[in-house]
Amino acid sequence: MDDPLRAEADKNPHLKKYLRDLSRTTTHLPKFYEKMSIKELNEIRTAAVKDPAAANVIYRVGSGYVHIDAPHNRYISIEMSLTEKEKEKMKRVRDLILEKASEEKSIDGEQELVEMLHKLFDKSVIKTNSSGFAARLRAMGKVALSPQEYRALRYFIRRDIAGYGPIEPLILDPYIEDIHSVGTDLVHVAHKAFQYALETNVQFPDDETLNDYLISLSERIGRPVSAARPIIDGTLPDGSRINVIYSDDISKKGSSFTIRKFSAEPISAVQLYKFGTFSPELVAYLWLCLEHKMNMMVAGETASGKTTTLNAIIPFIDHRAKIYSAEDTPEVKPPHSSWQRCVTRESGPEESRVTMFDLLRAALRSRPDYIVIGEIRGEEGRVAYQAMQTGIPVMATFHAASATKFIQRFTGDPIRVPMTFIDNLNVLLLQSAVNVNGRFLRRVTAVEEFIGFSAETNGVLTRNVFKWDPRTDKMLFRGMNNSYILEEKVALLHGFSNKKDIYGELNRRAKIVTRAAEEGILGYQQVNDMLRGFTEKKEEGLPFAV
Repeated sequence: MDDPLRAEADKNPHLKKYLRDLSRTTTHLPKFYEKMSIKELNEIRTAAVKDPAAANVIYRVGSGYVHIDAPHNRYISIEMSLTEKEKEKMKRVRDLILEKASEEKSIDGEQELVEMLHKLFDKSVIKTNSSGFAARLRAMGKVALSPQEYRALRYFIRRDIAGYGPIEPLILDPYIEDIHSVGTDLVHVAHKAFQYALETNVQFPDDETLNDYLISLSERIGRPVSAARPIIDGTLPDGSRINVIYSDDISKKGSSFTIRKFSAEPISAVQLYKFGTFSPELVAYLWLCLEHKMNMMVAGETASGKTTTLNAIIPFIDHRAKIYSAEDTPEVKPPHSSWQRCVTRESGPEESRVTMFDLLRAALRSRPDYIVIGEIRGEEGRVAYQAMQTGIPVMATFHAASATKFIQRFTGDPIRVPMTFIDNLNVLLLQSAVNVNGRFLRRVTAVEEFIGFSAETNGVLTRNVFKWDPRTDKMLFRGMNNSYILEEKVALLHGFSNKKDIYGELNRRAKIVTRAAEEGILGYQQVNDMLRGFTEKKEEGLPFAV
């Protein structure tokens, strides 16, 4: 056991007990991280590709710890535990809190709820080591707790009432992307360092407990689930998406839920380059296109990383621009100071509902510099194309696996954009979850430029400028000296008299991306500050020399 892990275990009995039990089955104890950084996560991710055993780590999450045991495909949440006696005490404390809660003023928000719980908890208990004194306290309406019981019960009361119950550690872990639970099976998670499902040690003891949990959680987000309404989609307070399928009438193994988590701070384009999703040339290409207001869509299948990519490249839009975002679920996070965020309203009377179509019509009257659409699913796609035709650039995500499928879906029902209008889109970025040496990773697989409508073929001419090579896991830039968008649109807007000079500018920016990665400029805000400095002062505004 390394010294940092030993020191941490000495301070926390539940961690010490876990490590003691673990040492009976293995001599390879995990490496401890007080707080895992993006850089350290990337190193673990890289090492795990070559040797899963290298990804054997413990790191702190909230009041507990997480053990990633990659060789055994396990994600272990290390929380404090309660004895049967302590569970009985917790039940008494909870009843006392509920009694006292009726005397409290109404609360507004999660923080006030936590503060009230802590206050009522302290009114309901007292720390003591005297059993005789404990009997007298019970008569006074208080529960006697040892210092260790006080710490444990205070944690579980907050976790179960104001938090997310047994999945709280999974919600708090910033490196988990998806949480998936089916019936009373063990919960599974997708971790950013691995990109495949890890089995956790978290599960619901029985169907009744699971159903009660889902009813309570759905009521908290304002979309109560029931036998009459067994499927719901909603947004948790932290912005994560949740989908619930309630009862075994529909989900035969029992009620299920899937939570798609979103980081408080989005992943940057430089970080996606480090992850292998982008290449430096692709980052530079997207930078030039968005700086010069090209219309762009990110397409791919579910969970291919479309929204992650969308958020990563939004900072390439000039920081002085006015952004208008329209979404069903709030996921887009532009760093721009002038940002109007609009979300649909699907519940309530018919006349009070606000659809994506409504939001985009309103956007046309708001005169934004860019419209960002979380996801196009239906007829709002026509409004997006109307915006492009009026000169307002659009970014969006869409479900399509290729340029051909994209065109088929946009020209068919229910969107029905005329084929002659499809070339209003300039760039289509295609993304997928791919298998690389037995590991599922997210990659941009192609970038297609839309050149124009061909009357002869009654179709749209496209040009492939980037293509991912699955054999080498490299992005090939096929558009060098052959990009229609760079030469015929971006070069002119950039002010080049010789349109081929745009490739020199692309190479210059690709070097900036590479240097930023080398200098450890990976965080979203760090990259945004770098882009702002470059916009205002060119190379002099960068935090390094190129």
